[in-house]
Amino acid sequence: MDGGQPAPSPLLPLGNASSDFSMSLEQKTTFVFVILLFIFLGILIVRCFRILLDPYRSMPTSTWADGLEGLEKGQFDHALA
Repeated sequence: MDGGQPAPSPLLPLGNASSDFSMSLEQKTTFVFVILLFIFLGILIVRCFRILLDPYRSMPTSTWADGLEGLEKGQFDHALA
């Protein structure tokens, strides 16, 4: 080898990379938007798995005829007045 000097790593860029890493406003906005999309996606995935595991919990227990008090199903002509 060359007398003990370490070879430069291909993963580390040359120069002052830490001072050149400032992001523009557009890049910051895009980064925040992508993070929010991932959070929203995670919430949707959790909700879908909860529905798949217990589908009857999310369904309402009442039907459309429960609140009709005095009307029979299908008799709406006198109720429209």
